[in-house]
This record gives sequence, C-alpha cells and structure tokens, in this order.
Amino acid sequence: MPTKTVARNTYVWDDILPERDRKVFEAAGWGQRAGYGKRPAIFVIDINYNFCGDKREPILESIKRWHFSCGERAWDGIDAVQKILKVARRKRLPIIYTTNPRREDGFDLGIWGLKGSRSEEKVDVLGHKGNEIVAEVAPEPDDIFIEKRKPSAFFGTPLMSYLNNMQADSLILTGTTTSGCVRATAVDALSYDLKVTIPEEAVFDRGELSHKATLFDLHMKYVDVTNLEDVLTYLERLEAGLFDETYPPARARSVTR
Repeated sequence: MPTKTVARNTYVWDDILPERDRKVFEAAGWGQRAGYGKRPAIFVIDINYNFCGDKREPILESIKRWHFSCGERAWDGIDAVQKILKVARRKRLPIIYTTNPRREDGFDLGIWGLKGSRSEEKVDVLGHKGNEIVAEVAPEPDDIFIEKRKPSAFFGTPLMSYLNNMQADSLILTGTTTSGCVRATAVDALSYDLKVTIPEEAVFDRGELSHKATLFDLHMKYVDVTNLEDVLTYLERLEAGLFDETYPPARARSVTR
C-alpha cells in the first residue's frame, strides 16, 4: 500500500534553527523521511493529570498545583490525540498507554528525584488522580496499559514482547513530554528497528525550546516528525482490522461496534 505523505515546507523548529545548522544538516544528508510502516501501533505517552493539569489554563497557573504540568499546550495536544484515536479505533489498531505511578516514599523515582526541588510533593503518588490518564483520551478496556518507572516505555517493561506478538512494525507516538519520555521512547524504538512517526501537534512539553529542539534532533537523526494532517491521511488509508489475527481485543471491536 502506498504511503504518500502530505507535503510540508515548514517545521515547528524553523524559528529557532540557525542558518548555519540548517546548511550543515542539509549538506550531511540528514532529515530524510523513513516513511510509515505497514502495521502501526498508536502510543499515548503519559497524558495524565500530573503532566496536563485538570483543566486548560496558563502553565504558570497550572504548575502551582501540578508542578509537572505542561499547561495549555497539553490541552492543545489532547485535542490532536483525540482525532488520532478516533481514526485508530475505527481501524481497530492497537493503542498503547503509559503512565508512571510512584511509591509514596519516592524510592522508585531513584536519582531522577534529585533533579527537581519539588520532587517530594505528594502529587505523583500511587492511587493519586495525578497518575490517571486524562478523561478526554482515557483508555478503553481492550487497550494496552503499561506502567513504567523511567522515561522510556521500553525500559523494564514487556512492551517489545507485546509489539512482537502483535507483529507491529511501527509506532505513531503521541504524548508528553517531547524532550523526556517521548524522546526516550522514540530512540529506544529506533534501536529495536521500529519505524516511528511523531505528529508535532500531538506531543507537548512544558518548555517550548525543549519541544522544538527535540523534534528537530529526532527528525534529523532518528524518526519522522510530521503533522497531524499527514498522520490522519495515512491512518485513513489503512485497511481496517490489520491486527485482528494477532491482537484479539482489536478483533472484538468489530463485533461490538
């Protein structure tokens, strides 16, 4: 099946990219599109209340209560993820969610906790609402749910065995943060020779510089960064039920809908 993409001439990082760097990467031949796979799984990374807050509001207001929050940018991303999930469920593609619950004493955070002065605040505790996936994009009973303790969804989890079992060859990554868990998961996916596509509108970060610079670096060297329209066009072209034989819950959707 052809995977022609929607042409795009501009990127989210254009306004921060020095002309010298643009010329260097062009001369070196980086940034070529690798293309979509034939059997994609959809990834929703850490879109929980801790990282989004419980409502759309300016980030400096949101982080007063949710110190990991990405503020209003998170809710723009949620809108984009909703559009992707709508098509993915209709096509009966596997949808994989992650979140990162913690022990109340913070032991499993490890040295990561040393990087934040508010790490001891009880906002990211097992059972706390903060670790729940935001209701607007919440998983359905037959979706795959992975709890992780480190940035990459692959580290210390059964994710790769699930993907192998389903015969998935690629990922569409959405979620947060762009520079943290999205990046770590994307690089590990590349390391397992999975094609990765990131729709820019469907990932977000608390720092705009981090968001743009990370997407530039990922697109140049590791994965494809594109836009929401491009991803939706690709998903619409896929045959429904690609995973019906390898992921029985997906097959069940065709019976219940």
